[in-house]
Amino acid sequence: MAATGTPSCAALLHGHMLGVLLGQSRATVTNLICSRGGQHHDWSADYRLYSRGRVDEAVLFGRARDALLDALPAGEPLVAAIDDTIVRKTGRKIHGSGWKRDPLGPAFQTNLVHARRYLQISAAWPLEDGGARMVPVGFHHAPTPRKPGKDATPARLKDHREALKQHNLNRVALEHVGGLRRDIPDGRHLVLCGDGSFTNKAVLRGLPDGCTYIGRTRKDTALHHPPEPPVPGATGRPPRYGKKAPTAEELRQDDSVPWQIITAHAAGKRHDFRVKTCGPVLWPKAGPGVMLRLVVIAPLAYRLKKGSRLLYREPAYLLCTDPDLPLEKLLQYYLWRWGIEVNFREEKTLLGTGEAQVRTAASNRHLPAVTVAAYSLLWIAALQCHAAGDGDRPRSLAPPKWRKDRPDGMLPATGELQRLLRYEIWAGALRPGTFHRFVTRRPPDASAPEPRPDLAATLFAAA
Repeated sequence: MAATGTPSCAALLHGHMLGVLLGQSRATVTNLICSRGGQHHDWSADYRLYSRGRVDEAVLFGRARDALLDALPAGEPLVAAIDDTIVRKTGRKIHGSGWKRDPLGPAFQTNLVHARRYLQISAAWPLEDGGARMVPVGFHHAPTPRKPGKDATPARLKDHREALKQHNLNRVALEHVGGLRRDIPDGRHLVLCGDGSFTNKAVLRGLPDGCTYIGRTRKDTALHHPPEPPVPGATGRPPRYGKKAPTAEELRQDDSVPWQIITAHAAGKRHDFRVKTCGPVLWPKAGPGVMLRLVVIAPLAYRLKKGSRLLYREPAYLLCTDPDLPLEKLLQYYLWRWGIEVNFREEKTLLGTGEAQVRTAASNRHLPAVTVAAYSLLWIAALQCHAAGDGDRPRSLAPPKWRKDRPDGMLPATGELQRLLRYEIWAGALRPGTFHRFVTRRPPDASAPEPRPDLAATLFAAA
């Protein structure tokens, strides 16, 4: 599509989002310009689209959130996962970039990388088999204020310490969780799942009304039972905590507490999990007003290959702010949280989130969020077609012979959705019959020609 004149902001954004999904190279602004056919025209508007803040990604994520809420059955809570990720950048002049801990570094050595930090909230679209597909409903830049130089004044250092408090990741997370809670109808409960970095005093105390948190905790977390009711006529300050409760590791090793067998969906099929629970309990770091439930999940046994010895993963220890939440739902909701890790991987590897070479604060806030919003809307469309029935489900391209047959009802992979989208948009432009007049019939006695690569198969069926 050749660009004529200066397109509107909506047309530019539409072209960029399609370029993110269709592109087969790095997701830089120059490649997005080429994907919409604007490389021979003035491209300054493409950069101003983000540097001048002309994009409101909240509207895009709002469309995905509303579609997800419409698909949820009445009375079911909205289950969301929250986590942060980093996008590596080498430039020292890029806004929000700095030295961050490398999460992929070895356990015995803390490595540092120069990167930007983002916070994502993904919501669960439940499936028929008990699983769920996580769909991003928010992607926010969470930079750390740059440390002033060694010759900074005391006032400048004081301002920096205050800025660190304001841009703390927990405070930023609560701000966006509160925004999501306000966008959800009052009758719909919100269940938030996080890892150990969000299971802390700030998050547990600052949760908005109508929100339940499920998160991992340490195995040696000090817990207490609720205090006994006050004795009539007793004097003195009433106790805030009761007797000491067992830690998560002590509960796991306590043979007097039996294991419960809970069936939940994980990794494409249903598994039996051995679970222990204790509650309600209190955590001094969260305060006496936050009732919690401790859940211990025994490690699952697995084999790397058929006939190999059994291996075991590490046990998991969870804290939930709703002691009355059924154990089956608590476990299943937390298992759905893994979908946000899948989103991070696909957004970076398949869509190139964070690859754009932009420097300003507005560009680093809006452009990566637009790429994630494109990913979210692609999956919303796929899930809506999948839920509509076999007649409306998207048909995938024929896979190579070496790939296993996909079970009926299983969702396609993101790469398959991208290839299908390329086929629907580009197939008509190939026009394979254009050069039919140059084709000559092969004489009967001629040898067979060498096979030549097929353009359509190369473009649309490549892995």
